[in-house]
Amino acid sequence: MLTWPHPLGAWSDDLEAVEAVFLRLAAAVAQRQNLLINCHEPGLAKRLRGALQAAGAHPSRLFFHLLASDDTWARDHGPLTVVTGSRPRLIDFRFNGWGNKYPAAKDDAINAALDAVGAFGETPMSASDLVLEGGSLDSDGRGSLLTTTSCLLHPQRNPTLTRHDIEHRLRDCLGARRVLWLEHGCIEGDDTDGHIDMLARFVDPHTIVYQACDEPDYRCYRSLRAMQAELEDLRDPDGRPYRLRPLPWPRPKHDRHGARMPASYANFLLINGAVLLPSYADAADEQAAEVLQACFPEREVVSIDCLPLIAQHGSLHCLTMQFPAAVGFQTGPL
Repeated sequence: MLTWPHPLGAWSDDLEAVEAVFLRLAAAVAQRQNLLINCHEPGLAKRLRGALQAAGAHPSRLFFHLLASDDTWARDHGPLTVVTGSRPRLIDFRFNGWGNKYPAAKDDAINAALDAVGAFGETPMSASDLVLEGGSLDSDGRGSLLTTTSCLLHPQRNPTLTRHDIEHRLRDCLGARRVLWLEHGCIEGDDTDGHIDMLARFVDPHTIVYQACDEPDYRCYRSLRAMQAELEDLRDPDGRPYRLRPLPWPRPKHDRHGARMPASYANFLLINGAVLLPSYADAADEQAAEVLQACFPEREVVSIDCLPLIAQHGSLHCLTMQFPAAVGFQTGPL
């Protein structure tokens, strides 16, 4: 699922460059699997359908819905899927703009609006009052969740809940058997309070890839080194240390105002048959591709230039929300 940028949103000053990234991302996905796109007006949906078909997307894989939105980060306002046996169900967690930093009422309403018009077919959806963003969790698919205390315990998200309370809710809502907490790790320019999808990700139940840093003067250098030490101390479900695969560190990237932007290779996206890698016009892009190719030898690594995205503090994985194939998308009235 993607929520498309529009002139009234945060991308208004860079809409042309950002939409070009969205088109490359959407085409890469829709060449391989179904894609649901939330649009703010009918003319955009019509234009996108033509552009994506011209880029190789099969028309039967494209599903459009007309919805108002504040921003574009579907990873954080989209629903999470839990699969029991072969049956998926969706959970609509609350989204409050990363701890009330930005307007979020329209984005918070997207999931319920999609469900109301049957966008997810017969897949049931339930609502949760827990404030939770998809980018704050990573799962090994077998009951282990990786997350950060800086985000999930932030006082502007669930101020009345303790760490124990949140663990209980994650076990109850998502079927988590273990919650692995990282106390350290940050990327300068990331305004999510430390989303795990910018820091460390599961490759399989025994392997974690993480964003390393070799820039001693970087503001988050010590935090990232401490995160690496924490990862070394973690144990997999069999009691063994995780196999750790460091990702290279890109050179500094700054926006037009001179602010450091959050370039992280950990923000990759897995789709059918491919790994979509965020690239940053950097010498480390090729090395990052090699690391992920070794982690996913059966998948094609496809690089997508995400320099325009990190000006708004996120990257490729942040824009997207995946669903299992059993969730049958439906197109709404256009």
